[in-house]
Amino acid sequence: MKNGWYLKRQKRKEVDKVPLTLLKEGESAVIQRVQGAGETKKFLENLGFVPGEEVTVISSNGGDIIVQVKGSRVAISKGIANKIMV
Repeated sequence: MKNGWYLKRQKRKEVDKVPLTLLKEGESAVIQRVQGAGETKKFLENLGFVPGEEVTVISSNGGDIIVQVKGSRVAISKGIANKIMV
């Protein structure tokens, strides 16, 4: 059974995470968590979006974000980028 202190700490950790879409062009961050159902999560992992990996926003326009991860540039939709917590 988990005590109140542990649960408060877990909630605080969740607040510290923000979606990739909140980073500005040129900003980098370390991936903390990748959300999504089975196939979506697996697809993102195959592209290099795994916890502990650094990601940099190259450009962001209307509906897409271009990021650099594991030495490759990848274009993803804002909907998908919202599933990547940094």
